[in-house]
Amino acid sequence: MNKFNIKGIIFDYGGTLDTNGGHWGAVIWSGYEKYQVPVNLNAFQEAYTYAERQMALQPIIKPQFNFLEVLEAKLNVQFDYLIAAGYDLDRSLAHKIAFDGYSLAKNTVEQVKPLLNSLHAKYPIVMVSNFYGNLKSVLDDFGILPYFQSVVESAVVGVRKPDPAIYALGVTKIGLPAQDVLVVGDSYSKDMVPAKAVGCQTLWLKGQTWGEDKLQDTSAADQQFTSIFDLIDFV
Repeated sequence: MNKFNIKGIIFDYGGTLDTNGGHWGAVIWSGYEKYQVPVNLNAFQEAYTYAERQMALQPIIKPQFNFLEVLEAKLNVQFDYLIAAGYDLDRSLAHKIAFDGYSLAKNTVEQVKPLLNSLHAKYPIVMVSNFYGNLKSVLDDFGILPYFQSVVESAVVGVRKPDPAIYALGVTKIGLPAQDVLVVGDSYSKDMVPAKAVGCQTLWLKGQTWGEDKLQDTSAADQQFTSIFDLIDFV
């Protein structure tokens, strides 16, 4: 482990600060298993992908939504898709899975606050995230919005990861040369690769994978770690 020589930090949000490396697809699937929702993994993955596309294309998520409302909307679209496909589902389970996910995120972020407070005292911090236009409401609900001098959100700026342009915007917002900025994220393809392409230093939170567990090349990640709470050891 080597310390990074940096002057600022860019964070990803989902899967990084709210689940400590757990992909939301895997988190939600664990809820389906917990409540014995009668669908198989392939059907769930189809419903998950469909819901993500619908939420990106349709104004399902309102700017004032907190994260519980995001998850409830996401689960409702998934259940709509699966019911239309012929599955007999109890809709009350969608709320239970959403509430569990919200509780997980809220508890994780609460534990992350001391880390963010410490880093905020040393560095300018910016967030770069693929989200639905309500990320500031989510961060405000969780009490961490003040730690970020700017939030670069895909639905707001009109560019999504893995396009390096969204990280270029983050670098512009932080006001430092890219080589002085550390990017911390859980997705190799959506965080490490585009961040490295714009010249940032990169630290990969390699946690619970969801489709990225067969990577052959991880050279875009300068270093790896497995718990967000160990970040202080790198900076």
